[in-house]
Amino acid sequence: MNANDLNLLARAEVRELASYNAGLASDAVRKRFGLTRVAKLGSNENPMGTAPAVSAATARACREIALYPDAGCQALRTALSEKLGVPENQLVFGNGSEDLLSVISRVFLDHDDEVVTVVPSFGLHFIYPLAAGAKVIGVPMTQQGTFDVPAMVAALTPHTHVLMFSCPSNPVGCALSADELQQLLDALPPQCLLVFDEAYYEYAQWEAEYPDCLALIQGSGRPFILLRTFSKAYSLAGLRIGYGVVSDPMLADLINRLRTPFNVNHIAQAAAIAALADDEHLNACLSHVASERRRMEATLHEQGITTAPSLANFLFFSTPYPAEVINQALLREGVIIKPWREVGYTEYLRVSVGSCEDNDLFLTALASVLATLETRTD
Repeated sequence: MNANDLNLLARAEVRELASYNAGLASDAVRKRFGLTRVAKLGSNENPMGTAPAVSAATARACREIALYPDAGCQALRTALSEKLGVPENQLVFGNGSEDLLSVISRVFLDHDDEVVTVVPSFGLHFIYPLAAGAKVIGVPMTQQGTFDVPAMVAALTPHTHVLMFSCPSNPVGCALSADELQQLLDALPPQCLLVFDEAYYEYAQWEAEYPDCLALIQGSGRPFILLRTFSKAYSLAGLRIGYGVVSDPMLADLINRLRTPFNVNHIAQAAAIAALADDEHLNACLSHVASERRRMEATLHEQGITTAPSLANFLFFSTPYPAEVINQALLREGVIIKPWREVGYTEYLRVSVGSCEDNDLFLTALASVLATLETRTD
């Protein structure tokens, strides 16, 4: 069979999907450009690594890898329930929060169901609903890089089945105020499920202005699934573990019917418990990111680059040049960031907050790349 025939074996919704724009691996960039040092700032990873206790916990867990993991994540479930103050039966777990987004889309969406999200977006907020056959409506951010709450409210109709977006926004970094979130909650149609992706929660809550979104959403009485992850602030991206808080145990039961039975491995569960217990390490990571993010913002502004407001561990910005041009030039300098590819945002890039040294490499390389491009266009 030729490629076209093989393509026709897939569902029509899948054939029409764009591929997810995943971050590049450091080794691939080193080999491609013959580099010895690479600053990996494209995937929003934690430059400070895992808490000290995680290594010991994973070593112990390795002794039992011949056995299936606990399908219910009971020890982690108990620890999270105590930390968050939510009942154990209102927690769900996934192989990263991305896994839960996939399951949620397959459980709650059908052909022609309407989903409202924002653009620019986290790609899977489009890809998974579209794969389920849903219709996705993207509400653009404001020109200042903030949520356009009036436009989001206007996009909600009696036909809206799911409102799904990230806060802080990925890739923009902005967050809703308490009043803005309340406006959205008040505007939700009766049968609309709120999927509130709070993957960057820990970074945002370090800042005084970030509201307690979980408490506000819980108080609304609306059906919701709030997603968080251990990949970002807790440094467990390589182990893939995320979780969700749901408004009612019935939602958890529905999700559990379709997730794979052992979707969170034993080592990931052990690592998450250890990471969750080390507030000192977490706070050191959050403090570093907050300080470096402000330093990077200030330096970029000195270079004439305006960044979107961010409470996350990354910055979103544009240049006068196509993002892919900047991206390729930076790769040659040993800097990995993420060029945005959504229509209307192809001059935007997202850079993670890394170590001080990696951030310096990015700032120096970007200034050099922009100066070179400006000279060529003069």
